[in-house]
Amino acid sequence: MASSHSSSPVPRGGRDGIYHKERDPSPPRCRPIRSLPDVCPKEPTGEGRGLCDGPSVVAEHDRWTVYSSKVNLPAALNDPRLAKRESDFFTKTWGLDFAETEVMPSFYLPNITREHFAPYLQETAQRERIHERCKTICPNKDDVDAVSSITTNHDKSRAELEQVPKIFMKPEFALEDPATFNAVLPWSHFNSAGGKSSRDGASSKLLQEKLSHYLDVVEVSIARQISLRSEAFFHAMSSQHELQDRLQETQRAVAVLRGRTAAIDRVMCQGPLQAVRTALTRNNCVKLHNKMKLMAAVHQTQPTVQLLLSTSEFVGALELISTTKEVLQQELQGIHSFRHLGSQLCELEKLIDKMMVEDFSMYARSDLNRSLKDEPQVLEKERLESLVFGLLRQRKLDFLDIYSDEMILAAKAIVTQCVAESVLHIEEIDTEVVTKLADQMRVMTFPQWFELLKNVFESFLLFLQRIKATLNVIKNVVLEVLASNQKNRLLEEAGARALDAEASHGPSVLQGEAELAYLTHEGLFISDALNEAQQQQQQQQQQQVQDQSSVMGSRIQQSRAEAASSDSTCGTSETSFSREQSFMSGENMMPSELELNRVINNIQELLYSASDVSHDRCVKVLTARAKDGSLERLSSAEFVCLSQAVEGFVRDTEELCGRRSVSLRGALQSQANRFVHRFHEERKTKLSLLLDNERWKQAEVPAEFQDLVNSIADGRISLPERKIPGPEDRKPTDFLLINGQKYAVVGTVLLLIRIFLEYCQCVNDIPSIATDMLTRLSDLLKHFNSRSCQLVLGAGALQVVGLKTITTKNLALASRCLQLVVHYIPVIRAHFEAKLQPKQFSVLRHFDHITKDYNDHIAEISAKLVAIMDSLFEKVLSKYEVKAPMPSPCFRNVCKQMAKMHEAISELLPEEQTQMLFLRINAGFKMHLKRQLARLGVVNDGGPQNGLVVVDVAFYTENIQALRSLERLDLNMAEIWEQKR
Repeated sequence: MASSHSSSPVPRGGRDGIYHKERDPSPPRCRPIRSLPDVCPKEPTGEGRGLCDGPSVVAEHDRWTVYSSKVNLPAALNDPRLAKRESDFFTKTWGLDFAETEVMPSFYLPNITREHFAPYLQETAQRERIHERCKTICPNKDDVDAVSSITTNHDKSRAELEQVPKIFMKPEFALEDPATFNAVLPWSHFNSAGGKSSRDGASSKLLQEKLSHYLDVVEVSIARQISLRSEAFFHAMSSQHELQDRLQETQRAVAVLRGRTAAIDRVMCQGPLQAVRTALTRNNCVKLHNKMKLMAAVHQTQPTVQLLLSTSEFVGALELISTTKEVLQQELQGIHSFRHLGSQLCELEKLIDKMMVEDFSMYARSDLNRSLKDEPQVLEKERLESLVFGLLRQRKLDFLDIYSDEMILAAKAIVTQCVAESVLHIEEIDTEVVTKLADQMRVMTFPQWFELLKNVFESFLLFLQRIKATLNVIKNVVLEVLASNQKNRLLEEAGARALDAEASHGPSVLQGEAELAYLTHEGLFISDALNEAQQQQQQQQQQQVQDQSSVMGSRIQQSRAEAASSDSTCGTSETSFSREQSFMSGENMMPSELELNRVINNIQELLYSASDVSHDRCVKVLTARAKDGSLERLSSAEFVCLSQAVEGFVRDTEELCGRRSVSLRGALQSQANRFVHRFHEERKTKLSLLLDNERWKQAEVPAEFQDLVNSIADGRISLPERKIPGPEDRKPTDFLLINGQKYAVVGTVLLLIRIFLEYCQCVNDIPSIATDMLTRLSDLLKHFNSRSCQLVLGAGALQVVGLKTITTKNLALASRCLQLVVHYIPVIRAHFEAKLQPKQFSVLRHFDHITKDYNDHIAEISAKLVAIMDSLFEKVLSKYEVKAPMPSPCFRNVCKQMAKMHEAISELLPEEQTQMLFLRINAGFKMHLKRQLARLGVVNDGGPQNGLVVVDVAFYTENIQALRSLERLDLNMAEIWEQKR
């Protein structure tokens, strides 16, 4: 066909969106109707017309004929090269969206299959078989004759045509070719050297005749072929005339139809179309106006951002930048005048990041370094919330490190300020000479330094309260952002589920819409109804886009209005609702839930760190004072006050921060260990001095010691308050009365009771040193036991104090003092056991060892007393002679020494112990008397010597039983005599 070289220009559309065919500006030319040639030409004569110059449906501009078309539609549709022409012809004519689609079957036409024709085929099958058999047996006579004549004529014409030279039959035959021309008309016949001759003329005539013969043969062959096809030719010609007549009728009908259509277009279509064009123009103008307003709002972004930054509205500035960038990417993409605005906004955003970090650093510095008294807990809460929101929005999650650094510096400044204020009120300290803080603190007296320490504790408590309040504000902001993120995530999940549900119901909905459109549409085609529905959807989408653009514009306008209002009021307040909207719009920039939870944990860790920093600075104050050992030289009362102050501060910080800091407690424990060591060494030295100066004589017991003992008996193991002596005070007593028993003691033991009560009182005030105190007290008790043993039993007092001898009274008094200490060891053990942890009960075994050592010492003293009397008995009885006068001087001397011994210990030791001691002494006397009588040979025979011994023994018994508490002492003299048989 002739359509392969033609082009199909795309029709151009007008402003109203309706495409019109181009009008030919030249006047229409009328062409006469010509009959069809024998063979259709490749191109019709005259000027060709493209597809874009086709006839108009409404207005007819040129008279159209069959020669005006270059390709008829049936030929194009039946083209075997359809695959190539789909993209070559139809897409150029009807657009890229044109494609062959499956035509929706009609709901009213049944599906015709081969089974519908089965009855007809069964009826005609027999007759068709008979017809085919008859055609095979009896062929048509006319057909046979025609075939035979055609065959004969064909053979005859073939023989005649073979006479024609082959050169005339070649497809490349052309007389323009010199070789072909010379072969057909040789010049040798015309251009002889001798000029024309009769022979040359004859040759030319012969050549002419030969060519004429060839022409006749060809014409006869053509005429024969025409005669064979004359009937079909004339039939075709008649058909062409009939076709021309019908085409003329069709042309007239089409002209009438076009006239009516033009009238309908003029009357009914031009007005509505003009209205549609006007509406489209108005919509385009509205869109353009909105776009220009949006561009104007975006143009004011940078001044508005600067205005917001001038009032520290970082969140509003960041939101405005984010919204502007979103508008540039969606609504104003490709605008040439805004090609550099995106990079400028990115640089401005980086600048805002730096400004926020610097502003937060300045805020932290000003908040932590301001005065701790008479000011609100949180400084500029709205400003802090705005900064934290902005930093979180920009994912600057390390801002807590800035606050931590400022917090450490502020903690150092607090100590410096407290020391400076304290030194300012102390005239004795010259700050120009003593410049270092540690030196200034060491120059202070303990009351002055202790007052400074309490001021430091109070300042740090206020400091921690302020930090906790600030961190709570930051934590609330983070929690608000976290809740906003969770709400956005839930909304997204709900939207995704709704989209999935809509997608799953989509095909059925479309099918239902198609059926509904087919049933309800008033037009001819269902595609019109579906196109209308699609157009409605497109309009809704466009409306949504317009709404979104208007929302973006309103955001920018709102940001500008907020900036203007903040500039006019110079305030930084911002509601949580607007902040939440800001975060919902900038949700892509917000940290994840994991990061926000990590920030919350960091906030809590920062509070713990603040507590640790405060304790560390207090430790510095404590160690600076203790550097020269001044804390070790404190009195127990002063150290108790220090310990109570430290414990109170630690307890308050634990309640405030929820963190158990160990640095200050560790420093206090270290100082407590040094204090305990010094405390113990002082008392041990004091006890050693007392023992070295003790003459081991019975001391009077002041009333205050008796009251002290009574308070211990009542369960109050503590030192009573000192009383101012008055005239009504009681006089000292000779004995210490404990639970109805009298204890004769020396002055050292009274002071020892007060010393171990000081240990117990120290444990009451400082429970953390209970273990150390128990060890030191056990060492003190062991020292008293060993030293008293050296002085009394070891006779060390003879050289130390200058005693002449260690008397039985000294020994009895030492034993009674040891018994008094043993009496109080269980009381001390119970007191310490109440202060120890269960895992520390193993140290209580020291009291068991001490009790055993004291009891052994008491037993040794008793043995010493018995040994003294044994040596006396041995010395006296070695001179005993059984002779008159009676009683003998030896027994008189023994009774005298026994009376003196009883007089020495009876007032010091209780009756039971005295009886036990004299039982042992009596047993020793029996043993020595028995030995002496054995040496003298005196036996129980009733002789004179036996009588003399009986008189002496009776004298001894009478004197012994005359002593107090020894009335029932039985000597059992039968054990003395040896029975000899």
